Amino acid sequence: MAEAASRIEVSDDSLLGGRVALRQPRNGYRAAIDPIFLAAAVPAGPGDLVLDIGAGVGAAALCLARREPGCSVRGIELQRDLVRLAAENVAANGLIGRVEIMIGDLLHPPPRLAPGAFAHVMANPPYLPEGAATPPPESGKAQAHVEGEAALADWVRFALAMVRPKGSITFVHRADRLPALLAAMSGRAGDVAVFPLWPGVGKPASRVIVQARRGVATPMRLLPGLVLHEAGGRYTAAADAVLREGAGLVL
Repeated sequence: MAEAASRIEVSDDSLLGGRVALRQPRNGYRAAIDPIFLAAAVPAGPGDLVLDIGAGVGAAALCLARREPGCSVRGIELQRDLVRLAAENVAANGLIGRVEIMIGDLLHPPPRLAPGAFAHVMANPPYLPEGAATPPPESGKAQAHVEGEAALADWVRFALAMVRPKGSITFVHRADRLPALLAAMSGRAGDVAVFPLWPGVGKPASRVIVQARRGVATPMRLLPGLVLHEAGGRYTAAADAVLREGAGLVL
């Protein structure tokens, strides 16, 4: 078994209806639907270079690269074991040369990341501010769920520094953190689009996708979003198209 697997117990899973193979920690943070919807919302095209902040084992990066074969994705991740697993996942999916996840801290980014070099930046930050909840006992899950030294505003600031003028930044986050996310973007980005993910018809949104563009002044748009589940609990056709067929979202 590979070196990463010798450090942590892993499972072999798949995303996008088997289009993406994903090796990930069995007991730490595990990719669910959020990175898939995040990748689906990024408007990447052929030749675009995309940055994934907090890339983990590469779930969002791999989904985006599979959906848009002409783009390339770089990722930055703080946890070394996850970077090792990400490298295995990139190789297993035949995406060496198009996807690369590197070790790094957004507060002290590696020199290889040049400001303004990316057409798009995407991020799935920790959902809880520091001190808002008791962190999970497993350290990897704790880092994925609770902010550390880098607060949400730092994630937004870094994303805007990395994206080129008029390029997009895309975040998926908890709906109750929307005010903080919009505040961090205020005065720094425009053409903000808020895309709610509704658990079911008539239910409050639990997640939102927020996209903005650097250096533009277009007013904010609140979009209809997408309903995830039918009354019986099955995914709606629209959600299933994203999660299993690799469809994109237009924000």
